[in-house]
Amino acid sequence: MTQSYVGTKQVTAWPQAHADGREGYAVQYQDGYTSWSPKDVFEAAYVPMGHVGHLAPHQQRVIAEQEQLADRLKKLEAFLHTPLFAGLPEDEQQLLKMQADAMVLYLGIINTRSAKFA
Repeated sequence: MTQSYVGTKQVTAWPQAHADGREGYAVQYQDGYTSWSPKDVFEAAYVPMGHVGHLAPHQQRVIAEQEQLADRLKKLEAFLHTPLFAGLPEDEQQLLKMQADAMVLYLGIINTRSAKFA
């Protein structure tokens, strides 16, 4: 029986064209394994964190959470301005707006924490 999965992992990557000229990324996983991923596939799966190698692992996780949350909030805020959102029942619209408000507060806390890492 099949299931759906969602995962998170931190990788190191750099732009690298494939032998056939396609744009993509060389991807190095934490265990040292390196592979290649097409640009669109990679960018759909990963959110950039910037250069964080100098930070302690727990600080890197905070930065990862910060970037993922900012990405999700941006997508939710865009959704709030769509016809699909406007067609939802009012109680669902209200819950989504409350979720966005909570995410803004949460992101503010993470931003304050990460500002202390510099």
